[in-house]
Amino acid sequence: MPNLNLLPTLRVLLETRNVSRAAEVLHLSQPSISKQLGQLRREFGDPLLVREGQRWLLTPRAEGLAAELDGSLGALERLYAAPTFEPADCRRVFRFASSDYVAQHIFPQICVALAEQAPHATIDYQLWEKGQLPRLWELDLDLVSTITDEVPDQICGRQQGSDHLAVLMGAHHPLAGSSLTLEDYLAWPHLQVSGGGDKESPVELVLASLGRSRRWFARVPFFQAAVEVLLRTDCLLTIPAHIAWLLAERHPLAFTALPFDTRSQRYHLLWHRRHQQDPAHRWLRELVWPILSGHLQQGVEQSRRVLGNPC
Repeated sequence: MPNLNLLPTLRVLLETRNVSRAAEVLHLSQPSISKQLGQLRREFGDPLLVREGQRWLLTPRAEGLAAELDGSLGALERLYAAPTFEPADCRRVFRFASSDYVAQHIFPQICVALAEQAPHATIDYQLWEKGQLPRLWELDLDLVSTITDEVPDQICGRQQGSDHLAVLMGAHHPLAGSSLTLEDYLAWPHLQVSGGGDKESPVELVLASLGRSRRWFARVPFFQAAVEVLLRTDCLLTIPAHIAWLLAERHPLAFTALPFDTRSQRYHLLWHRRHQQDPAHRWLRELVWPILSGHLQQGVEQSRRVLGNPC
């Protein structure tokens, strides 16, 4: 099998036509270059360089090699070169998945940043379902922002932060402005947003341990639909506190703390490890993460002020 490691030496020998000068250029000893020239002669079955007095002359085979070598070595160098990425030149289609809440309240900010830095790129938003995480390897997705307690093997990620659950209701609700008891919480019908990450199992675990359960009135796929239901009914909606705070800021809604403790909701930005070393993907996640994390942290801080828990 040809020794491709000899090709850089061959190129310098053909350019300099001098063993001593080639040794200087390559920072090697003259005996080392002479030894490599001998190997090259055997591999090509040709003397390549022939001494004529004080000069070295190229054989016809060497002249032919010189004409082709630059292109061949250039192709090899490009093959081994580390990939680079320039956002301004990017025309890639990125695919991102999360909840409809992120689509409505955070994704527009991501789009602004993307348009400023990579105006020729495209981003495709898909709604995420919590059961998809073990199958991320086979999904055509670059990034996922979701709630999860465990990150599967082969999945890379970065935690955005955490939050606790709160209870959201219409401002007209009899419980608005009150601290809830367990009996209060269970006495009213409940609403569920089925899309996005797992927002229900922490509550279900606590209630199951108490031998209690909620009465479900409706399940809807989107947060905006849930808001409209809350405005028109006496339902309760249990969701992360930072979301409850923002929705209450923008609609005639109120939120309060759950009457029992649950485990925190941990938010992650996730991707399959096959994307880990991709420069374009690295750029995208470094663009997206601070926007997602910043939104979460702001909402967590504001909701804690409302709930009287500044820590």
